[in-house]
Amino acid sequence: MNVMTPPQMQDAESRPARERVYAHVREQILREAFHRLEAERFIDLLPRRGALVRQVTAQELADLYEARRMIEGYAVARICRERIVLPETMEGVLDRLDAIAGSDHFARVELNREFHFGMVQALGNEVLSELYQSLGARQQRVAMRALAVDPGRIERIRVEHRDFIAALRAFDEGRARAVLDEHLRPVTGVVSRLPGYGPSGASEEGG
Repeated sequence: MNVMTPPQMQDAESRPARERVYAHVREQILREAFHRLEAERFIDLLPRRGALVRQVTAQELADLYEARRMIEGYAVARICRERIVLPETMEGVLDRLDAIAGSDHFARVELNREFHFGMVQALGNEVLSELYQSLGARQQRVAMRALAVDPGRIERIRVEHRDFIAALRAFDEGRARAVLDEHLRPVTGVVSRLPGYGPSGASEEGG
């Protein structure tokens, strides 16, 4: 924070109280917003240089989908083996996804997260649900970037979602796992356009 010089202090003190309160509250809100964005890895705060929007890297994308495969794969196994009934709202989420037109990728990403979280939440494990939710900000960043790079993936993802929920409703673990693996499979056309992509790094990713 910059230290105010005496003239600046006098100028600040000469303003009406409501303006000083407004300025103080606004500063606190902005600070909190920036720190939250940094915690969610949307930006990097640089000392004395402000904020820098954080880029999604090939490695981050690969790491995120590996974590998702672990959690969602476990959910698939339990749902199919224990014949856990999925919430009806999951179908509704897919209907709302289908209704989105144009390039409203933010709405798509949010509904996509809601759909996958519905499956995890069906297990009734609050700790696991909280763990999955903690990936939310990263899911949002990665998915937004992936759709911006390759909007053509939207139709493929739509079909995979329908196949996935049909397999889960039938408690067909093999089919559900196959669809999930394809859904979260690295796609070279996306990852190759992200920073950090190379022979020793992430090679493909999915949706």
